[in-house]
Order: sequence, then C-alpha cells, then structure tokens
Amino acid sequence: MKLVKAIIKPFKLEEVKEALSEIGIEGMTVTEVKGFGRQKGHTEIYRGSEYTVDFLPKVMVDIAIPDDVVAKTVEAISKAAKTGKIGDGKIFVLPVEDAIRIRTDEKGDGAI
Repeated sequence: MKLVKAIIKPFKLEEVKEALSEIGIEGMTVTEVKGFGRQKGHTEIYRGSEYTVDFLPKVMVDIAIPDDVVAKTVEAISKAAKTGKIGDGKIFVLPVEDAIRIRTDEKGDGAI
C-alpha cells in the first residue's frame, strides 16, 4: 500500500477529484494548508501598504491506495492539477505499513 500526498492549488481540487473518480479512486482526505516553494509568495497592497504574503493557500489531498494503482493515480492527479505555471504543487508517494478499518477490523488492502 502507498499513501499519495498531493499539494495542489485550491481551484484545482474539483478537477482532481473528478479525475480520481474516473479511475475508481473514491476515498480521500482533503486538508486546507499553507506553504511556499519556488514561488516564494507574493506581495499585495492593503490600505496603501505593500506587504509580503509568504505562505500561499494550498490544498493537500491524501489517498491510501494499493500498490498496483499508484502510477494511474499519480498520472491522474498530475494531469488534473497542472496549469503549467509555477506553484502547481507536488505529489509525494509514501509507503504504508498497514491500514485498519475501524468499523469491521479489516486490515491491509481490504481496509482501504
């Protein structure tokens, strides 16, 4: 099993959700996060004063999936989230040792 963590622009969430649904991925956890990378934030003007916004709003999508669908999942997220501009985000793939469904005590792939 793997945990796919995708950090994307907030307005791309619906497109990513639809792309994942098309390949059969139904469950996910979505968290509103803030961060920056190469984008380094940007400057804004508020009441005549310029200030720097270091941390930009992003959305983090966490998906636990079986090993055999990792490539399809990463490809679907990448295509749906891409704008071609800086700040599109990142996708991380991490190993998952085990998963347990609390309601039924199912373990492993059956729990996800």
